[in-house]
Amino acid sequence: MDSVEIARAETERGEVVLRRRTSDTAADVVELRVNGVFVMDTLETTSEIELAAQALDLVEEPAAVLIGGLGLGFTLQRVLADPRVERAVVVEIEEPLIRWMRDGTVPHGPALLADTRATVVNADIAMAIAEARSTYDLVLLDVDNGPGYLVHEANEAVYEVPFLRRCRDVLSPGGVLVVWSGSAAPGLLTALREVFGEAEEQAHDVLLQDRPEEYFLYLARR
Repeated sequence: MDSVEIARAETERGEVVLRRRTSDTAADVVELRVNGVFVMDTLETTSEIELAAQALDLVEEPAAVLIGGLGLGFTLQRVLADPRVERAVVVEIEEPLIRWMRDGTVPHGPALLADTRATVVNADIAMAIAEARSTYDLVLLDVDNGPGYLVHEANEAVYEVPFLRRCRDVLSPGGVLVVWSGSAAPGLLTALREVFGEAEEQAHDVLLQDRPEEYFLYLARR
């Protein structure tokens, strides 16, 4: 399998790299790595798409959606595919990733970000939530793969009570917060229940390159 680096940037949090590779099932797969850790690619998108669909089904009218983490855009893509969505704000801390999506280094990026309903903000999700002046019907946190898989140590705060309390405050009445995780996270469930009173863990089976995996949604409603 051939792999070639197509973009690299150094940020205050470390190194962000895009690589292009071929596979047995697809050509020109774009792969994202942060500090040497594989984050995602454009081939294994099932979890982002299916879990976003599940989250959208939790809200009767998800007109305004806030997404924590741009990644390679597949969560945003699924959100914008829902005709009920009128506004989608994505908060991404890595500016180079936004730039690569806009300039076509990630091939599907320009068309996706050209959707007039989508706004991408270069900021830390904790700061963006703290300073938010709008309310949202749905907040999706896909910052990394959950508290057991931190791309940056600072992301640990995303799964703790003070941040989750602020997430509750930016939800409209009946709005839903959804956090996804690649593994069970009982500490997160406890924190959500402390903030919201009630919270739920849902296990979902997804296929990644025909390989079965189990992902977890943690959700709470204001």
